[in-house]
Amino acid sequence: MKTLSETWFAEGYIDFELKKYTLLAYLQEVNKYFNENKLYPQLADVIFHYNNLVALRENKKYLQEQFPKKLTGVQIQRLELLYEQMIEDNELMEELGNIINFSANTIKTTISSGTEIYEFVEDRLTIFPVGIIPLEIAEGYFLLSEGSNKSTRVYQYRLSIYEKHDEKYRGIKTEYIDTWRRSMVNTYENIKVELIKKKKDFPNPAVYSIETDLEFPVDETLLPIAKRSLVRYITTSAA
Repeated sequence: MKTLSETWFAEGYIDFELKKYTLLAYLQEVNKYFNENKLYPQLADVIFHYNNLVALRENKKYLQEQFPKKLTGVQIQRLELLYEQMIEDNELMEELGNIINFSANTIKTTISSGTEIYEFVEDRLTIFPVGIIPLEIAEGYFLLSEGSNKSTRVYQYRLSIYEKHDEKYRGIKTEYIDTWRRSMVNTYENIKVELIKKKKDFPNPAVYSIETDLEFPVDETLLPIAKRSLVRYITTSAA
């Protein structure tokens, strides 16, 4: 897939038509994936570029604070030099301003298409605990079942807390364990029992089932949305 660098709008010759073509070619690729109901990593990528553009437009210092892990020091320096050039060069400032405004508005439309798919999938997910949930829920398993498929993908998860701008956020790390074929005798409860047998040092794990009737791409859409939904479910349940 075509990709954009973090500072694509400020690299090379700063020309509105050239940058417009570059952006539209990139978004055409993104929309191709969206049309196939494949959201990630494309949705996260376009959101980053949108935030990047808005941050530069509003406050160059905010850009450095907002994306310290994504942008390198060299890229930050390039943007700061560009900002200084904009102050000194009215023509350049106007051209770059046009590029940023057009790009932000155009990317926002693409983001809306992606978030519509995200919200549609999210609304079709059902999460419920399997058996008794222990007090310790920061680590456990979730069972992902989609469409009419009788198979269930099993993942181990671990929640973590990280801070950003004086706020705390929960993240989730997952590891694929195995796929079970569900049946009358191989229920979610039986899968949980088998997991406990296989990992005896984890005798009382939290286990959640995540079901959907959709048959969307798992790795690109269902799994990322399921993970985020599970974090919210667990956080809300523990509150």
